[in-house]
Amino acid sequence: MREQILSIIEKNSRIDLHELAVILGMEEADVVNEMEQMEKEGIICGYHTLIDWEKTSVEKVNALIEVRVTPQRGKGFDSIAERIYKYPEVHAVYLISGGYDLLVSLEGKTLKEVSNFVSDKLSTLETVISTATHFILKKYKDHGTVLDRKQSDERMQVTP
Repeated sequence: MREQILSIIEKNSRIDLHELAVILGMEEADVVNEMEQMEKEGIICGYHTLIDWEKTSVEKVNALIEVRVTPQRGKGFDSIAERIYKYPEVHAVYLISGGYDLLVSLEGKTLKEVSNFVSDKLSTLETVISTATHFILKKYKDHGTVLDRKQSDERMQVTP
C-alpha cells in the first residue's frame, strides 16, 4: 500500500486525498493516516511544485558542479556534503561515482553570481580538491515532466 501511495503522489502531489483513496480502494482516513505516518518517518520529505521558469520574466541560472573532495577520517563525505548543502543557493547535493565525488545543483541570478559562488565559497573549502561547473542551458525534462512540449499540427494535409 505504501509503495502505491508513494508512486501516485510522486507524479501528482496535489492529488485529492479522496480521489487517491478511490484509486487505491481504501478509506480516505486510512490514506491520510498512512501519509501522516510516512511524513513522521521521513519517507515523505516534502511536496514540491515544478515551475518552467523560462516561461516567466524571472531570470535564473542553474548549474551542476562536479566536486572532488578529500573525505574526512571517520566522516567520509558526509561532513563536507553538509557544509555545502547549508548554502541557500544549493538545491541538491549528491554523492556520485566516477571522476568526481559530489554533484552540486545550484541556482543564481546570473552566470557571474554562480561563478562567484563556486570560486569564493565552494572552491575555498579546505577539503575541496577541484570543481567543474556546467551551466544548464535548457531543460527538456525535469522530475519526470517534459517541459519542452512541441505543439502538434492537427490540420489535415490537403494534397492536389
